Amino acid sequence: MDHKFPKDLPFSAAEYARRLSLTRKAMDVAGLDALWVTDPSNMAWLTGYDGWSFYVHQGVLVLPDQDPIWWGRNQDTNGALRTVWMSDDHVWGYADNYVQSPDRHPMRDLAVRMAGLGLEEARIGVETDNYYFSAKALMVLTETLARAQFPDATALVNWQRGIKSAEEITFMRRAARISEKIIDGLVERVEPGIPKNEVVAEILRDAVMGADGHWGDYAAIVPLLPSGTDAAAPHLTWDGRPFEKGQATFFEIAGCYRRYHTPFCRSIYLGTPPDFIRIAEAALIEGLEAGLEAARAGNRASDIAHALAAPLDRAGIERGARCGYPIGLSYPPDWGERTISLRTEDETVLQPGMTFHFMPGLWMADWGLEITESILITEDGAAECFCDRPRQLYVKP
Repeated sequence: MDHKFPKDLPFSAAEYARRLSLTRKAMDVAGLDALWVTDPSNMAWLTGYDGWSFYVHQGVLVLPDQDPIWWGRNQDTNGALRTVWMSDDHVWGYADNYVQSPDRHPMRDLAVRMAGLGLEEARIGVETDNYYFSAKALMVLTETLARAQFPDATALVNWQRGIKSAEEITFMRRAARISEKIIDGLVERVEPGIPKNEVVAEILRDAVMGADGHWGDYAAIVPLLPSGTDAAAPHLTWDGRPFEKGQATFFEIAGCYRRYHTPFCRSIYLGTPPDFIRIAEAALIEGLEAGLEAARAGNRASDIAHALAAPLDRAGIERGARCGYPIGLSYPPDWGERTISLRTEDETVLQPGMTFHFMPGLWMADWGLEITESILITEDGAAECFCDRPRQLYVKP
């Protein structure tokens, strides 16, 4: 292939070929002539594209008989030329006067280019339910290519990402070492009187400095660390208030290496935990370990949720939320893959190579507790945990 710039692709040519083959088979089953991919995680998985450009319209066009085409803002083509595996003539840009213009929409440029490829009457799958594809985008496409059809292909690529290759698992192991480093730093640094923002600064430093000689990428979610009664809310970030004695804080973080995430959550109590926290800790750990035993190839996603629920039920703890989701390559605002859910009604069969954040957080009326594991479904036996740190509430009296 002809390339103007040197490339540092994360994966082998064979790995990208595997991914494209899986996607094309799924397209064929869905009866699609083409697939328009706008989720940046799916774009990166298919092509290697990596850049903070997902605030403007961009995407990857997958066709059955030629290499994918990256399309985006002209100034971002320089990033695509340096990061995608395709030849340079498969990188297309649109003019800057389309960007955030009330008079012209970038999808008009894309539609004209699609017509030039003979797709005027094609069935073109689009990811209608994702963060990056707007109602206006679909409207302009359908108006400009009036004879084409745009069936919903949300998560078509996501489902192909579920079973990780050996190359991907290596990246997740590297991310796990970063997660461990972050948690170790938190246990050391969190004390009464220390402002939260100062601790978060060290989290971010540890995350980017990396571990075991591997640098750290930015995570798709910022650190979450509510304390005391605020820990009833699972998605609060931080402020400048100090940590206080007599409070539990859960820390939801993820090490990230080349966009691959290994989330990891632990909780710290400053002082002497009350009995109800200790009871919840014991039930949660028992449920986690039961869920890990159930997380075996051939079992179902629901089996993990049922195993977790039994010890919590015995402790009188009601937990209605799902308890996990697939993980891997992701961009903001979410590090999940948005396919399988670890919950009682999901009958998806677990297969070797699947990876999940087993995440049974407890968010009660006025307190919260998180002890989680990122896991790999193995060929034989129970799930493997990516991280290796005590499964406990850390107490600093």
